Amino acid sequence: MEVIRQPVGEASDDLRVRQLRARQLLKGELEGKDLEEYVESRVLTTTLEKAQNWGRGNSMFPLGFGLACCAIEMITIIGSPRNDIARFGHEAVRASPRQADMMILSGRVSVKMAPIVRRIYDQMLEPKWVIAMGACSSSAGMFNNYALVQGADKFMPVDIYVPGCPPRPEALIYGINKLQKMIWDRPDLGWRERYKAHGTEEPARFPEGPVA
Repeated sequence: MEVIRQPVGEASDDLRVRQLRARQLLKGELEGKDLEEYVESRVLTTTLEKAQNWGRGNSMFPLGFGLACCAIEMITIIGSPRNDIARFGHEAVRASPRQADMMILSGRVSVKMAPIVRRIYDQMLEPKWVIAMGACSSSAGMFNNYALVQGADKFMPVDIYVPGCPPRPEALIYGINKLQKMIWDRPDLGWRERYKAHGTEEPARFPEGPVA
């Protein structure tokens, strides 16, 4: 076995030196100035809001929901070898809106479908975000007719618009990254506060009356 001796004060980025310092810390051999330098180089101070927003931005739960042809492009960012949102912490796609906090409107929204989409949105967790993927969900695209909603922002708040017909998976990932940065920078994440939308929620209705 070969033993290599190296001064601790030099080449501090070397793996062997870092392992030696960690071993000394565990044994209680680091004292005085060496201990202070070791702790200062590994301790990060921040605020609770920033840590909370950092966690939210890196662990969004997308809703497994598709409307039209853009949904095929959206599927390719989930678990594909080339474009994978798991590297950003968003691989936990949920089938229930009660367990999701991000909706990707992937396709055109018809007038008949709009209230259903809004109901699904109201059932999602808060804080929650929406990405309008493609030209159709953003502005109806080529479908300028009475059957389609001319932009999803007509009936629900939209945070990020991803243009294209259809947009490539890289463009959608870029939109998700932009949403991450928005979450990190803004502490007022609730959509009611962002859009002053108190009182616009759709209550759940049952034959015997609303649930108390």
